[in-house]
This record gives sequence, structure tokens and C-alpha cells, in this order.
Amino acid sequence: MPVDDPIPSFLSLRAGKGKPRKGAGAGAKYKANPEQPMFAFEPGPVIVPEPVKAPVGPRVYAPIVLTPPEPSVVAKVREPILYTVRQLLNEIRQSVERSYEGTLTVEGEISNCRPAASGHVYLTLKDGDAQLSVVMFRRQASLLGFKPKDGLSVEVRGRISVYETRGQLQLIAETMRPRGEGALQLAFEQLKKRLAAEGLFDAARKKPLPPFPHCVGIVTSANGAALTDIINVVRRRHARLNLLVYPATMQGPQCAPSVMAGVRWFNKHPDRVDLILIARGGGSFEDLAGFNDEALARVIAESELPVVSAIGHEIDTTIADFVADLRAPTPSAAAELITVAQHRIGERISALEARVQRAGRYHLMHARQRLFRLSAEQVLARLRDSISLRHQKVDELQFRMVAAFARVERLRSGRVIALEARLRRQDPTVRVAMAKRRLEIAVARMDRAGKDMVARRGVRLERASARLEALSPLAVLNRGYAIVYGADGGILRDAGEAGVEQVIRARLARGSVRARITEIETTEKAGR
Repeated sequence: MPVDDPIPSFLSLRAGKGKPRKGAGAGAKYKANPEQPMFAFEPGPVIVPEPVKAPVGPRVYAPIVLTPPEPSVVAKVREPILYTVRQLLNEIRQSVERSYEGTLTVEGEISNCRPAASGHVYLTLKDGDAQLSVVMFRRQASLLGFKPKDGLSVEVRGRISVYETRGQLQLIAETMRPRGEGALQLAFEQLKKRLAAEGLFDAARKKPLPPFPHCVGIVTSANGAALTDIINVVRRRHARLNLLVYPATMQGPQCAPSVMAGVRWFNKHPDRVDLILIARGGGSFEDLAGFNDEALARVIAESELPVVSAIGHEIDTTIADFVADLRAPTPSAAAELITVAQHRIGERISALEARVQRAGRYHLMHARQRLFRLSAEQVLARLRDSISLRHQKVDELQFRMVAAFARVERLRSGRVIALEARLRRQDPTVRVAMAKRRLEIAVARMDRAGKDMVARRGVRLERASARLEALSPLAVLNRGYAIVYGADGGILRDAGEAGVEQVIRARLARGSVRARITEIETTEKAGR
């Protein structure tokens, strides 16, 4: 019957007093998980109990097996059915999947392993002369903790089907795990290499242990020797430490899920514990295989709380040891490492207590000896001298107090004067006058700048006017030249362009005249 996560037991060890005291969940039965079914029903015939009267004694129930009724009509002989290849293969596939509904587990040896570029893995599972094609799709293949290769003995869990394209029976794998110690060692080395490449074993990511933990969360078997060893060490060291135990399965297929549930539970309640200890006694490599699980390694690496692993003996090493923040050779050594600071401080306190007691006895003995040596008169004289010295110190303190008050008064007066000066500087009338003065200076500067600019622009304008005047045709006309226009209004540049008796117009510097041509003289004639 599926059950919910077990409730951790609470053990309080206060300086070795008493026995462990169990909390609310210790010794109680586990609660059923409401999200999971209470019972799992196996397929088979339905049996309904029917009460049967017995002559004497309690009521007896006789089972009734519900069977289908006999057919009342004789079935007709079916005609042979003509299938297409696709129809036949589809019907065979459906029949096979109905016959082997759900998942099944097959063991065998890998051969012809072909990882595809898409991430899928294709292989053949053989057992003697029998062979079965297996395909594991990319999503499931990415979760493998090892690399499949030819010759490796494995257990494959999946569902049986028919690949219609080739008419081939195949197993669609969901999980795969190696069989035998050699295969487990290979998977261990492959997973170790891959996680190390991802940086999960780096010392930089390891979290330091708290030096003085108040409570340690322990993931271990509730009845194992590891828990007893831890308790004995804590008691022997008189550590003021509480232990919160999460009972987990530490061997077998449920080992990794159970330990992961414990680590997650403590991370969901970080206020309950300061660190997590995963503890288990020694065992074979196969017994410790659950601690070489990739999912467990990633849960430990993602833990917000520091994790200490104490799995097996000193010679045993698992993936969980590499990922944990601290590895202890044994559960007892883990308890010593966790309580080392408290133990050292306890030893130091005990040593200091002994020194204080010895010093107290020594001083008390010497004081008694001095008291016996001193007479009453000497004691009184010393008291008078001590009182006079105290009076002198009181007078000195009074003088120092008066001087201090005087210094405080001077400082206060100086601060008042400084504040008054600052207030005068911050007077609004003074600030307005200063702003007005700055404005007047700015206006005067702008006035001067405007006048200078107008003067410069005037000089530039006069120069430009002079240049324009020099280039103007009117200036040429003022020197006695004229512009002659023909009858069509165009400017005459050549005497050959005009004709005799043609009326022309000449523009002078002031006004214009009209004339009639009586004679044309060209440049050639003028030269002759």
C-alpha cells in the first residue's frame, strides 16, 4: 500500500541526560497519502461474496464467479478475411499491446547498440539465440546514469509494441539499469565522470558546516546501527545537540527515492535543522548502489542546507559522497565531525574552570596568610591612607569635570557664533541683492556684446556694399559706357547684329536715348 512520506522522529540529547525522547511522529504509524490509491487491484475474474446460512457458527460466505452467459445462437462460420499488410500489422500490434498491457521488465545482454544523432538509443537485447529489438527515446535516454554498450547485462523496463514500418516486435524502453557488480562499477565510473565534468564535485560549491548546530537532520534507517552509533557519540561528547531523524529505506530499489524525500523534507523545513546527515552502515557495492543514483546526487547538490554523507565504511565510496559538502568515513566519525567545535569548547571550558578553581584557592590562601600577619592598627592605617587617596581622586575628578564643562561652554559659544554667521549669509535680502548685482552685470555684458556685434556687422555690410557697387553695371555706365538694345529688345554686342535704318535704344547712366542707324562700321573696317 503506498504511503506518504514518513514523519521524522525527534530525539533530544542534552549533555547526555536521559534517553532519546520521541516527538509527535516517533513510533506512530505512517499516514496514507490521499493522492495515491489505498489498494492496488490486480486484473482477474470478479468474485462477489454471497452469504450462506450455516447451521451452527458464524456466517459463511461462498464466492460466486461471474462468467459470461452461454451463447444462445450458434455462431456462423466466418469467411476468410483479406488483410492488407498495414491492417494485419496494426491488428497484431493492438493484440500484442492488449496482451501485455502496461509495463514489463526484461533482462538480457546488449548487442548492436546504436546511439542516434537525435538522442534516441537503438539496441538489441539478446538471451542466447533469442533477440528483442529495443528503442529508448531521447528523453528517457538523457536520464540514464550510465552509457549502454555491447556486452553489458541490463534490466529494461518498458512496454511491448510492433514497429509497423518493418513488421518488427520491439520494446519501447522507459528505464534501464545494469546488472551485476561489474556493470554497476561501469555505471558508477561513467556517472562519476559526467557529474565531475558538470562541476558537481568542485570544492568551490561546497557549503561550510555550521560550527555550533542546534539540530541535525538525519536521513537513515530508524532501526539501523548507524543511528545508534551517532547517538552514542553525541552522548559521549556531552554535546548540546538535537537530532531530527527521517526514517528512510537505505537499501534496494526504494533507497534513492526515500533518501531524496528526506533531503527534500528537511529543505522544506530549514527552520527545523541546521544541516543534513545521510548515514548508513557498511555493505557490498550492490547494497550501496542506491547512493550512486544520479537523481539523488542532483538533489544533494541542490540542497540549501549543508549535507554530510556517512555511507558505509571508510573504504566505501559513492556518488553521494562526492556531491555532499562533507564526507565522513563512518556514521560515528560524522557525529564527531559535526560536534568537534562543541567538544573542543567544552574541553576548553573545563580546563578554564579548573584553572579558575586553582587560582581562587591560591589567592584565598595568600589572603588568609596576609590577614593573619597584619595587625588591627596596620589595617586601620592602611584604610585611612586608602580613604585619603580616594578623596584626592574625587577632588581631581571634580577639577576635571569643571574644566570639561568650561570646554563644553566654549564649544557651544563658538558653534552659536558660527551658526549666526551662517544665518547672516543665508539672509534672503543679502541673497536678493547679490542676485540683482549679478543680473546687472549680465545685462551690461549683454549690452556691450550687442553693440559690438552691430558695429562689426555694419563694417561687414559697408565692405560688401563697396564690393557690390564695384561689380554693378551702373558703375560702368557712370564711367561713360552705354548698353545698346536692338529692335527686338536684346543687347547688341556686335555691330554686325544691327542693320541700317534700324531703331536702337541706348541706356545711359541716367536715362536712355533712341536712335536710327545710318551707317554700320565693323571692327575690320575700323582697322583698315
